[in-house]
Amino acid sequence: MRSLLMMLAILASGAAAAQEVTNAPGAVLRALDKISGEATDIEIAAGEMKRLGSLSVVMNECRFPVGNPSGNAYAELEISETGRQGTLFSGWMIASAPALSALEHARYDIWVIRCKTS
Repeated sequence: MRSLLMMLAILASGAAAAQEVTNAPGAVLRALDKISGEATDIEIAAGEMKRLGSLSVVMNECRFPVGNPSGNAYAELEISETGRQGTLFSGWMIASAPALSALEHARYDIWVIRCKTS
């Protein structure tokens, strides 16, 4: 279902379906602690794991439109929690549509801001 929604969002964005993309070596994510209200930016490299409280975040890939690194970012993430089996989130997050494919967690919201090219 998420994959279908994501494909519809990409197609609905007009030129995005025909737009060339390239990979970036990293990404900038934003995390919101819904209890304290604190927002934190997380710089993460492809293949790297970062911890946020009890969460482990792995960013596998970040893509952006060719020639426009500040353009819409697409990041493939895997998010798991210490003490829980499996993953809480596994898939692509889109910077321009954070609610389309979001992490569902009682304490944290995490979304992609942009790809990091250097």
